[in-house]
Amino acid sequence: MVLYNKYPSVLLIYTGGTIGMIENSETGALENFNFDHLLKHVPELKRFNYRISSYQFNPPIDSSDMEPSYWAKLVKIINYNYDSFDGFVILHGTDTMAYTASALSFMLENLAKPVILTGSQLPIGVLRTDGKENLITAIEIAAAKHPDGTPIVPEVCIFFENLLMRGNRTTKINAENFNAFRSHNYPALAHVGIHIKYEPHLIHKPDPEKVFKPHYLFDTNVVILSLFPGIQENVVSSILHAPNLKAVVLRTFGSGNAPQKEWFINLLKDATDRGIIIVNITQCSSGAVEMERYETGYHLLEAGVISGYDSTPESAVTKLMFLLGHGLSNQEIRYRMNRSLVGEITKRER
Repeated sequence: MVLYNKYPSVLLIYTGGTIGMIENSETGALENFNFDHLLKHVPELKRFNYRISSYQFNPPIDSSDMEPSYWAKLVKIINYNYDSFDGFVILHGTDTMAYTASALSFMLENLAKPVILTGSQLPIGVLRTDGKENLITAIEIAAAKHPDGTPIVPEVCIFFENLLMRGNRTTKINAENFNAFRSHNYPALAHVGIHIKYEPHLIHKPDPEKVFKPHYLFDTNVVILSLFPGIQENVVSSILHAPNLKAVVLRTFGSGNAPQKEWFINLLKDATDRGIIIVNITQCSSGAVEMERYETGYHLLEAGVISGYDSTPESAVTKLMFLLGHGLSNQEIRYRMNRSLVGEITKRER
């Protein structure tokens, strides 16, 4: 019989964001409050029969200021506390939450414990806040175990408005409503109502033969190039000749289509010949790139562009930064961008 602590333990990591703000009574402006006051605003946490500890970024950061150095800090906090807690909940601003979730999914190699990101659209001190339900449920998911004591969701996820989603499949889709996030190309890992209904067959499992391995290195010489009708040669050329550029996420039309202008294809081929990695993803919210489907996509293949399949922009960018940061060869990065490392793409075999 497997024995484990019957009192689950969860570490709350507050980075910043709306959920931890409170209204200044004099100015009406939203300001960060001391996270030690969390129990005052969410007294329901006392009803959990869990050991809940917290770590607060000091000072808290606006999610618009999120960058790889903070991702590395989060990984260090999780790694340092990995053996002491059953799960981790990261409170984060919504604007860049999907980027952070995607980055952490690659940085926390062979993760065997839940890392759940959540936040809110309204501050936790506001009467109608969505922060309480998001926080309480995220903690419950982070602590959830199978009867044998193993975690139910051992991967990086975003929980928001009744949906638990794989972090590297999720995108922010709404700036106003409580249902701020969607996972368009992969089903939710759990639906939350009266009960939490998990979907075990959809949840990524760690390799039992391998150990947890944290990573910290990133190379940010990456750019997103979104195509639009009328895009000019000098604009594309200036982007593809940016100093130190190493990779491009090319957001194309539909299932991976792009203009057939000779100058455009030549610029792409010249860039790939210079060792710049170009990954093709669709501008559509749902669906995937199929570069062999139309002649326009096939010309991109001939120019050396590789498929990003159904990657989100957040996942494609952070995956490139992650692989580039580890000094891999151009050939190895291209190979890994065409493979699912932690469930970030669905590669359809032809």
